[in-house]
Amino acid sequence: MDSHFELERQTHEEIERFERALYDILARPINVHQTRLQNEHKASQILERLSARYAALSSLYEDQASIMAEKDALAAPSPHQQGDLTAFYSRLGKIQEHHHKYPDAGADGFELEIAAFLDELQLEDMDDDYVAEDPIANLFSGEEAYGKYLDLYANHVVYNNLKNISRRLGYLHYLDTLLQAEDGPVHSELPNEIRLSKDYDAYIHGLQSYLTAFMRRTQPLVNIDSQLAEAETEFTKKWGEGEIEGWGEVKKTEGNGADDGIWCPACQKMYSKQTVFDAHLTSKKHIKASAKLSTIEPPANPNGPPTSIPTPIAAPVPPQKDRHRSAALHTYLATRLLAHLIPVLNDTKSNVERRFSLTAREREQELLEQSRPPAPAVAAAKEDGAEEEEEEERIYNPLKLPLGWDGKPIPYWLYKLHGLGVEYRCEICSDHVYMGRKNFERHFQESRHAFGMRALGLPNTKHFHEITKIEDALSLAEKLKQEGRHEIFEQETMEELEDDEGNVYNRKTYDDLKKQGLI
Repeated sequence: MDSHFELERQTHEEIERFERALYDILARPINVHQTRLQNEHKASQILERLSARYAALSSLYEDQASIMAEKDALAAPSPHQQGDLTAFYSRLGKIQEHHHKYPDAGADGFELEIAAFLDELQLEDMDDDYVAEDPIANLFSGEEAYGKYLDLYANHVVYNNLKNISRRLGYLHYLDTLLQAEDGPVHSELPNEIRLSKDYDAYIHGLQSYLTAFMRRTQPLVNIDSQLAEAETEFTKKWGEGEIEGWGEVKKTEGNGADDGIWCPACQKMYSKQTVFDAHLTSKKHIKASAKLSTIEPPANPNGPPTSIPTPIAAPVPPQKDRHRSAALHTYLATRLLAHLIPVLNDTKSNVERRFSLTAREREQELLEQSRPPAPAVAAAKEDGAEEEEEEERIYNPLKLPLGWDGKPIPYWLYKLHGLGVEYRCEICSDHVYMGRKNFERHFQESRHAFGMRALGLPNTKHFHEITKIEDALSLAEKLKQEGRHEIFEQETMEELEDDEGNVYNRKTYDDLKKQGLI
């Protein structure tokens, strides 16, 4: 068993090596989204281990009894030998003898743990086809694409199944309602009869739980729990002061003057009608609950007239607003989380629009590319080559010029020649901006513009080339439709046919006479 001082020294060494590994991970150049997320998860795991080591070291320093016992054992003189350090050298000799006999005794799992964080494990004994499993990829679904997008399909289904909802939304419209969290509380457009129901409470709790889990997975270095605790404290203060509106009593429906319900303190349940409340008074469950409640506290008038039904103790009915505090709290927290995820929501909407415009074959090809494992990293790379690659990756581009075929910014004169600084906005493509005339002309045959035309119910033909406004496209379609009818009418009137007797008629007159049997 190690001594107390040896445990302190070993803990200090582990803390120092963890801090060095944390610096190495955070100092790595970040090229892609996957690398950044992997580095952040590793840094989060190292921070957890550092916190545990600091707590253990603090407890070792506070253990004064063990420290004094260790000092007394090392400083106590031996009765047969002179000197105060005899016990120390005796213990040192035993340690050296032990390590000489067992040279691999110090190779514990700590070295392997540090090597795993720094990706320094030797894979020479593995097969050539071996691909290291990425544990971070298992945290996300296929729709989330390694944390780039949100997977809200399950929440969308629950939202559409809420009772008394007037209109079922498509997935894109559902994302638009969540984007409104930037301006105010989420789902504030729903009526009170829906927002004060239990189904909405379950739905908003599920949405808030998913958003919290998604932020924990995509932002491991952010303390989500502290932010939620701070938001909950702020909500409690506003709730007590009455600053959060929209969670009062449910509005009474037309033709029904009954209140929201009748509260039963024994059953701890709300009944919607007086008749239902009176009927449940004779049930066994209510009688048993009333008897249990009466044993806890005696009735207000014990000498009152006996009744066949035990009289329950009048318990204070919780206010209508307090019964909906849970739904209001989850709505407040979900709004806070959605406000932080507005960029991810916009990317999710763009990705859904893009996937809607793909064909079945293109979707299969995309799924196949996503399922392919990433290429294994080459461990044995020369230092000079790595430095050159890092220098090439750091490209100075203050004007944000487009990159050419060689991966470097194009010359500024070429940028001005092609007019890449001129913006062209297309309303049919959801107000997307195209830089340069060439990109603008090319986009009329791309999937984004074709999807917008299909959403308007119009064909993406040459007639609609250069049309960027929805109103102009609809008016042009109506004009083409009228011109097509005019051409059909002219064809019917200009075509001439001759009957058996030699009489000449136009096409329309000939068809009418033939239907009447006159020809």
